[in-house]
Amino acid sequence: MSELVDHLAELTGFRDRELLDVTLVGALKDLLRPRAVAIYRSVGEPGNERWMTRARLGAEDLVATADPNWVDIDTLPSRGADPVKLDAYRRQTIVHEQHDGRCRALFPVANDRETHGVMEIETDEPLGERDQRLVMSILRIYRNFQGLLDYSERDTLTGLLNRKTFDENFMKALSDPNNGQPAVHAGRRQGQAVCSYWLGVIDIDHFKHVNDNHGHLIGDEVLLLLSRLMRTSFRFHDQLYRFGGEEFVVLMRCAGGDAAVQAFERLRLNVAQYAFPQVGHITVSVGVTELRSGDTPSRAFERADRAVYYAKGQGRNQVRNHADLVASGAIADDAKVGDVELF
Repeated sequence: MSELVDHLAELTGFRDRELLDVTLVGALKDLLRPRAVAIYRSVGEPGNERWMTRARLGAEDLVATADPNWVDIDTLPSRGADPVKLDAYRRQTIVHEQHDGRCRALFPVANDRETHGVMEIETDEPLGERDQRLVMSILRIYRNFQGLLDYSERDTLTGLLNRKTFDENFMKALSDPNNGQPAVHAGRRQGQAVCSYWLGVIDIDHFKHVNDNHGHLIGDEVLLLLSRLMRTSFRFHDQLYRFGGEEFVVLMRCAGGDAAVQAFERLRLNVAQYAFPQVGHITVSVGVTELRSGDTPSRAFERADRAVYYAKGQGRNQVRNHADLVASGAIADDAKVGDVELF
């Protein structure tokens, strides 16, 4: 019992979701002594759903393995490639399999909104009823703690990440050893496509008119619908934030400025073509910038925000790259934005 309590205390001691998943599989490995234990997340758009490994530990493993957060989705196994795992996910129930001397127990993993993954436990013998109850109890604690993290990290209206979580994720991206390196697909470097991190600031054009003419309830509906358009316009691993009011931020990894602008152009077009109830059509202005070595969150945000300001001055409803604006002489490059200079 004391071992279980120790694991539960460790499980709820982290505020980092990656560490939380690693701790979860580590606790089940110690408690059940299985061949392997892993947690998978279902990712991707309808028709291209994949299994992403969040954490996996074999019996002899000292360190958990996982797919990188910015993995190319096409390198992940298709969700339909493992019918047993998919059955547990869809039916939201425990599913067992015995094959070639290997036993598997698949448990659905859910948050407060949906089932989003599966816990897989491989053993020599079928998992007993007592151990199944133990796993389900730990998964309930895991679910409740995930809910608490969502409450503190997500905007209550849109469900996007909030500003409070941005600085930490920004610094993680900046310290990523793969930043500025050729893209890796299925364990191999492909060509010379260099991937780096980009920050985009999205501002709704004339949003004050929406609130003034239609009221704040309709304004909130516009914000909610925009957040849904953002989810469908960007990849599953792009980090989407609401900073407050009509201002949104995206942190993403891609191969160069053209790819970044193209991603935000996709959002801009999706928004412009969407008919918002009672409001009709709205547009967004977007500014993007590449993260630089030694950047601070405020410095990178200020660069992207200056590009937004320029876009609004040039007619709105457009995407502008800060580096392109500097290169063309449209705006000055102020490398000291966000710094305090002492004279």
